[in-house]
Amino acid sequence: MRVTHVETFLVNPSSHRAGMIGGKNWLFVRIETEDGIVGWGECYTQLDRDRNIERHVHDLSRYLVGRDSRHIKHFCRMVYDDFAGRRGSMDLFSALSGIEIALWDIAGKRLGTPAHTLLGGACRQRVRVYANGWYGGAKTPEQYAELAVATVAQGFDALKFDPFPGPWRQYVDRDVERAAVANVRAVREAVGPDVDLLIEVHRRLAPMHAIRVSHLMEEFDPFWFEEPVPADNVPALAEVRRQTRLPVVTGEALYTKAEFREVFEQRAADIVNPDVCSCGGLLEAKEIAAMAEPYYVAVSPHNYNSTAIGLAATLQLAACIPNFIITEYFLNFRETAAEISVAPFVVEQGHIRVPDGPGLGLELDEAALRARPFEEQPLRSLPRWDQEHP
Repeated sequence: MRVTHVETFLVNPSSHRAGMIGGKNWLFVRIETEDGIVGWGECYTQLDRDRNIERHVHDLSRYLVGRDSRHIKHFCRMVYDDFAGRRGSMDLFSALSGIEIALWDIAGKRLGTPAHTLLGGACRQRVRVYANGWYGGAKTPEQYAELAVATVAQGFDALKFDPFPGPWRQYVDRDVERAAVANVRAVREAVGPDVDLLIEVHRRLAPMHAIRVSHLMEEFDPFWFEEPVPADNVPALAEVRRQTRLPVVTGEALYTKAEFREVFEQRAADIVNPDVCSCGGLLEAKEIAAMAEPYYVAVSPHNYNSTAIGLAATLQLAACIPNFIITEYFLNFRETAAEISVAPFVVEQGHIRVPDGPGLGLELDEAALRARPFEEQPLRSLPRWDQEHP
């Protein structure tokens, strides 16, 4: 039952054959126990912070090896209280999430049952997904529309995209607002009324811009308005929610249930989107969903992770929470995930069936992982002071 070995795989997802650049490396965690059971986890990563998160996994592993793999909750609590001294960060919680997910994979495999049965059992047989990662390179409304039509043709009936031109700034001029509205208009006109459009704002706007833009977009009937303002200012988010008719989403940049408390108490969001690979893991995400229930807040797990282990863990979560509505699927990660997965997941009519195999229901090909070692990605485009608009 005891953990004997922890190994990490930092994987480059870029596919030069498909002309796709991954934008970041994926981080997988492999945990082995003394009875030979292997569990897989995945940590959320960001460009240029992936190696830092891997370092966190190795540091945490020193305290995991020798412990009973069944004591998942205690280990996670010990990490926050004693290892971190109750000082969290994205890097810490992403590393912990990957470890925690792998421990649930082990638990399910040991008992011969899917992880979701250990978390309360399935509430559904299949999980609705929305497509992301489909609009890369789009600069004009026409390009957004063309790529949206191609994505719908692949069987997706929900599309998420950020329609705002860069760089990300809190205070923008009217041209930026008009460009975003034009992109949304073009996609709606191209795909028709029956495809859900999920508008991503990436925490970039001040409330005055977020409110005004949301009013301009209302006629296109968006499914939601995601992270319109910085996530750490919950009163500002609540202000936006009070003044828009669009459902407001937040949560991908919040970690552990403690950071979601204020969102619920202030009625700041209609939907929360914790990421199972960064919020603290499967059980933490489930507890966040349980907190959301009495506030009538829906849950749509964020998943800017691979469509392999990150997706597998997300499906296990989605299966067992009653207030689930939809989750994320990155099209530009699908090809590489299929290469490294044994029996990869298949999207059918915008849904994925809940895995019924033990643990997470997905295995990785270690040889394929080793064939895609870490690769430093292209630099971000960071403007200099003299490139800012006046």
